[in-house]
Amino acid sequence: MRIVKNIFNLLFLSMEIGILLICLSNAWVFALTNGRTYTKISKIPPREIALVLGTSPKMRSGLSNPYFTKRMDAAALLYHHGKIKQIIVSGEKSKGYNEPAAMKKYLIYQEGVPEDIIVEDPKGFNTYKSILRCKDVYKKDDIIIVSQGFHNLRALFFARNNDMNALGFDAQDVSKAESYYRNQSREILARVIAVVYFILGISPD
Repeated sequence: MRIVKNIFNLLFLSMEIGILLICLSNAWVFALTNGRTYTKISKIPPREIALVLGTSPKMRSGLSNPYFTKRMDAAALLYHHGKIKQIIVSGEKSKGYNEPAAMKKYLIYQEGVPEDIIVEDPKGFNTYKSILRCKDVYKKDDIIIVSQGFHNLRALFFARNNDMNALGFDAQDVSKAESYYRNQSREILARVIAVVYFILGISPD
């Protein structure tokens, strides 16, 4: 019985440590990015570049992905209000799949953004890659990151840790999307991983 009790005690202790780690990591990300995100176009300071983080244009059901369209709406809003002069669309490009091309096409034909101000980054395989490539490949530090608010927090955390002067412009969230709760839960855990990697000095790519 003592062995069983010790096992249960160890399990409860592990759960408590896990919950504490989740809470502290998310609190740290929130604290570091406080005041760096905006939801109103009139409030956000101008920057030369917007970095739009990629997502699939389609959901698993085959329907249009509302996260995708809302990010494009937000990026176009920044341009049409004179807040940015150039847009980097960063996402994954692989065989038969091209997020940056889909983003660029949507911005041009659905949002009226000029083609010549849009730059495709086909190697933004994850959030960290997109942020790092923006700085190291495209040599841009003063940027506005465009994504949903829950995602922007982690992106800004990465940008701050790479000495970038980044702001976040939150695209409208989509509470009725089929992936809403999955995305929210995944992002909470993703922030923990980001913090742990940062503490350990590991590149999360």
